[in-house]
Amino acid sequence: MLLLLLAYLGGVLTLLSPCILPVLPFVFARADRPFLRSTLPLLLGMALTFTVVASLAAVGSQWVAQANQVGRWVALVLMAVFAIALLWPTLADHLLAPFQRIGARLSARADAADAAGRGGAWTSLLIGIATGLLWAPCAGPILGLVLTGAALNGASVGTSSLLLAYALGAVTALALAVWVGGRVFRALQARLGLGNVVRRVLGVAALLAVVAIGLGWDTGLLTRLSAVSTARIEQGLLDAVPGTQPAAPPMMMMAAGQAGAPLPVEGTLPTLDGATGWLNSPPLSPEQLHGKVVLIDFWTYSCINCLRAMPFVHEWAQRYRDHGLVVIGVHTPEFAFERDPRNVMKAVQQLKVEYPVALDNQYAIWRAFNNRYWPAHYFVDAQGNIRGHQFGEGNYAHSEQVIRRLLVEAGQTELPPPADPAAADLQGVATQADMGNLRSPETYLGHARAEQFASPGGQRADAAFGYTLPSTLALNQWGLSGQWRVNDEAAQLQQAGGRIAFQFHARDLHLVLAPGEDGKPVRFRVLLDGKPLPAADAGADVAADGTGTVNEHRLYQLIRQRGTIGPHRFEIEFLDAGVQAYAFTFG
Repeated sequence: MLLLLLAYLGGVLTLLSPCILPVLPFVFARADRPFLRSTLPLLLGMALTFTVVASLAAVGSQWVAQANQVGRWVALVLMAVFAIALLWPTLADHLLAPFQRIGARLSARADAADAAGRGGAWTSLLIGIATGLLWAPCAGPILGLVLTGAALNGASVGTSSLLLAYALGAVTALALAVWVGGRVFRALQARLGLGNVVRRVLGVAALLAVVAIGLGWDTGLLTRLSAVSTARIEQGLLDAVPGTQPAAPPMMMMAAGQAGAPLPVEGTLPTLDGATGWLNSPPLSPEQLHGKVVLIDFWTYSCINCLRAMPFVHEWAQRYRDHGLVVIGVHTPEFAFERDPRNVMKAVQQLKVEYPVALDNQYAIWRAFNNRYWPAHYFVDAQGNIRGHQFGEGNYAHSEQVIRRLLVEAGQTELPPPADPAAADLQGVATQADMGNLRSPETYLGHARAEQFASPGGQRADAAFGYTLPSTLALNQWGLSGQWRVNDEAAQLQQAGGRIAFQFHARDLHLVLAPGEDGKPVRFRVLLDGKPLPAADAGADVAADGTGTVNEHRLYQLIRQRGTIGPHRFEIEFLDAGVQAYAFTFG
């Protein structure tokens, strides 16, 4: 219930967001009509369409995304017709047949019904449904939480309920705005005789909104022009409610109990039948694991947090293998290329993972654990009970103590001494993050989760477009230059010479990259503050002269600074076309 309330409040706050501006003309155009027969059906139509489309799109169906793009263009045509009908009802009826005549008739029918004191609801509902296809609300923290949960946990009544609550919150705010606007409209009409003027102004505004949506300004330029941001308010609401954060911060420990305190039973080990394949082992079941202490490690091979935790998991697997510990890695992909078993098999070999790995491409095991984090460790006793968990990096000594306590409970008496985390041999991406200088967050390049994009005009979803880089970037802003096609997960370079820039503050900079669909390697060179990257600051995947090659689907370490850490402008230029860029991570 509390999450429903948060989703509703997040929707209410969309009235302060610039992303609501393109649909306001369509809503205010009916502000002078009876609320119950006109405004309310329109707003409910918006809410219904948004809920249905967002529920389907959240679970990643490609055909839904394509159908929604078609639907948006159909809706744009319908809204253009409606705007023309507002401006010139007679002209639209005679000269703009047959499609424009539909809009004029819809508007005229609604007018006639309102004048007669009846009907108008179905017409308003149709306009609301079409407007809902055009509405692309800014994904603030609350909506981001709902959409992320839907993507990871699958479609459900709960997900749709949260999306509906969000939409109804927006409807409530719009209804209040329309009520105020309607009173102003009626006052102008009664006292100044400006009803037709206001109607035509709204028609012009509606046509401009159609143009803005068609050019993508509703999700790009308007966001950056906004002087009012709701993100801080939404995040404050989330922070006030325990358990609603969409992601665990690094170093976050959530294992039950303190050192020496009893370990409670948090549940039982779920079935592992949902795995789509196994590496290093035949399929395992809870029955086969009975009598063993089990560590379940959720990871994905392009996740920097997982890679930094992996050396410690390897150490535990080797140190306690002969004393009853079984480590099972559950590889749950974040990006599409991580679903390819060949890519995972190659990563397992490169990372020297010797314990069993379950491929969880359908998120079945993820959902069975009700998991939300990479990495996540679940500690299971010899009776199959989950006795603790660790979300995120860090607390390695405490995690090992949990393992040792469960082994003692299982009857093990001659355990080797515990490992010393400070003595671990950590190299390359496994080196622990410099938390004192880490001021840049993980940043996605695909349009589904992109934030802080600063290239003029915003991102163009699923279309090739020539981008340019701003001359300056604020901290954690980024941009593209050259011909790129941005899909929901990644940006793909269409022509050689494209660049990506990011203003960051961290010791390490990583970028998840993949070669083109043809698999041909892509050459690149790295710049720092507009100059060739100093050899001393080159990451593990960059040569001393600042060059490198993308030849695999994985995370690439591009910068590791050895001196004083401060804000810098990173740029990477790709000398060949085809590269796919997914996400920045830092350390």
